[in-house]
Amino acid sequence: MKPADFFASLWDQYTVITPQAQRIQDLFKSHGETVLNDHVAFRTFNHSPVSLEKLEPQLEAIGYKAYGAFNFESKHLKARCYKHQTDVDSPKVFLSELLVEELPAHCQEIISKLVAQIPADAVQTPAIFWAGKLWETPTEAEYLALAEHSEYAAWLSTMGLQANHFTVSINHLKRFPTIEDVNALLLNEGYALNQVGGLVKGSPESFLEQSSTMADKVDYTFSDGVQKTIPSCFYEFARRHTMPNGELFDSFIEGNADKIFDSTSAK
Repeated sequence: MKPADFFASLWDQYTVITPQAQRIQDLFKSHGETVLNDHVAFRTFNHSPVSLEKLEPQLEAIGYKAYGAFNFESKHLKARCYKHQTDVDSPKVFLSELLVEELPAHCQEIISKLVAQIPADAVQTPAIFWAGKLWETPTEAEYLALAEHSEYAAWLSTMGLQANHFTVSINHLKRFPTIEDVNALLLNEGYALNQVGGLVKGSPESFLEQSSTMADKVDYTFSDGVQKTIPSCFYEFARRHTMPNGELFDSFIEGNADKIFDSTSAK
């Protein structure tokens, strides 16, 4: 599979439950902008048939290679980032997984029940990245129990494996060259932005600035028949800066990403 086909399939599924992303992309295009993706992010469970370790070979199969590792202690996560080995314009990939063993026992039991339903050979092709939920829908009580201790776990239990967010590369915008310009445009259009730690996460001095919308909402029916409006996915915006060595910063910053994760918060 070519990277362009991989990301096109991801985008098609992503915009179904994140309609704001298509609207925002169309908004940029209406101003004459060409929108390129900085990176795409995914969430998964560790110690499962779709763990980071099991998924990584599928990224390698389309030309990607890992180049950074991160830990998020307060959110019980670890992550790796990947970039294409030959195509510099291909989006980076940020793949995180939940360290299930760090959650309370009752949360581990809920997740174990979900993970047990995933076929051992679930990972066969890159299409696994838009497979969605590979287990039966949880009950509302299970969802709320997970959400109390890990918003990430609750989100993953309902949304499954898919693009959690795409990210607009501000570096490739002409009329909106700063993150403040982008945020002002979005706020003026009525979009809710993630304000955890401020609208802008990071700084030019750290060589990476990021902001994001709050996740779209979807009407969801749990397995016990309860209907609830829950967060789906969001859209991010990144501005990368040149380092003293003259190269553009191409990695990620744990402090920024930790706050970006909150874009799917139901609170």
